[in-house]
Amino acid sequence: MHPEISHQEKRTTRRIAEILKAYDCEVQLFDDMTGAVGIIRGAKDGPTIGLRADIDALPIQELNDIPYKSRNPGAMHACGHDAHATIMLGVARHIMTSGLQSQLKGNVKFFFQPAEERVAGARAMIERGVLENPRVDRVIAGHMAPDLQVGTVGVFRGLGYASADMFELNITGRGTHGARPEDGNDPIVAGAHFVTAIQSIVARNIKPTDPAVVTVGKFTSGDVSNVIPETAQLQGSIRALSAEVRQKLIERLQDMAAGLGRTFKVDSRFILHEGVPPLENDIEVAEFLYEVSEDVLGKENVSYRPPAMGSEDFSYFTEERPSAIMRLGCSNSAKGLERTLHSPYFDIDEKVLEVSVAVFTEAIVRFLAE
Repeated sequence: MHPEISHQEKRTTRRIAEILKAYDCEVQLFDDMTGAVGIIRGAKDGPTIGLRADIDALPIQELNDIPYKSRNPGAMHACGHDAHATIMLGVARHIMTSGLQSQLKGNVKFFFQPAEERVAGARAMIERGVLENPRVDRVIAGHMAPDLQVGTVGVFRGLGYASADMFELNITGRGTHGARPEDGNDPIVAGAHFVTAIQSIVARNIKPTDPAVVTVGKFTSGDVSNVIPETAQLQGSIRALSAEVRQKLIERLQDMAAGLGRTFKVDSRFILHEGVPPLENDIEVAEFLYEVSEDVLGKENVSYRPPAMGSEDFSYFTEERPSAIMRLGCSNSAKGLERTLHSPYFDIDEKVLEVSVAVFTEAIVRFLAE
């Protein structure tokens, strides 16, 4: 009910720290950013496993009419990060209250990560040393999956999520009266040509067997119908499942933006905002999660999933340590809980919480138990 968007998760961080301390977990906070780390030290020395939960919300006005709807106008947990945090807190509570801690040969670190929606929080936490002291040997995580029914899970065996970069294109022409277009240089026409031209990038510059997406999601220009404006601004996103395709997309976008000047007599400035690399699960860790899930939920409730063109900054963890993220079924068609992520009507069947706590707890026990 109290969602906070990226980099503003102050109340969320405070509540997570309070709950962890109530379970007698060690807590580490940061002086210059939100987010928290919880540590459980086992009875004997051994490896350390990390579990990551993102905690930020989206700048979306919730439209659900439910008792637990967002109380913060313009903010909503439309991607399930509140559920992710709850699951990992549930795992910590179970370990500390069931006596499991005394059976662990090694340590558990919980990363309550801010700013996943801004693809910035994972790298920031890693830069601040969360994978050290004690050194983390592997990292696992989960994400709500409304395409899967509650009680089921999916695992990426290798490639999981696409890279994600954002671009801006600022076009400056020469404004004039709409009835005298020959006296100006129209930035709208140049921008419209760019939007149309870039559709050929995936179709003609990328192998048909290589997934790629280029999307323009914002195009703003002008104020009235009878004036050709001076400027136009476009924003878009770039997605790929390999570093090579990612670079090719960027290069072709830059080429096409540069060509607008000569073609339309405008000045075009292309700005790339680099995002996250593709996410590739470590196969050994992915197979470990698959086997654990089979034993906890039954073989019929576990599947390997194909890569998705969405993005996840958990990719930074996968670059640093053997890691894997899995998808946690949270929909229930009988209850009408099937809205997609980032929808203002997104909601979950809360059975996913207990299912996920059971899976992640079992993963910890198998990795660290004597």
